[in-house]
Amino acid sequence: MESYNTLTEAMEGLRAEGYVEDFNLKQNCIESHEHKYQIQHHEFEIDKFFRFEGETDPADESILYAVSSEKYNLKGVLVSAYGVYSEPLVDEMMKKLAFGR
Repeated sequence: MESYNTLTEAMEGLRAEGYVEDFNLKQNCIESHEHKYQIQHHEFEIDKFFRFEGETDPADESILYAVSSEKYNLKGVLVSAYGVYSEPLVDEMMKKLAFGR
């Protein structure tokens, strides 16, 4: 698997691989940019993931997911905080995202 030093570097690398959509994490789905698609946990796969810690604050942690949805023919990235700043999620989304944790 690739190795990246920064979140920005990883996002650029994934975009070069076709992960061009920006997803937002919702309580029970991921949502595409401009709210065009709301993709449920069973409609996407996590292809890769990368963890990053803040340079000045270890509590500033995030994880970058490379996500694909065959149903919607989309590939994109999802950035999520973990630890103290993580979002409250339904059980199905927690299980899906646990792949990267």
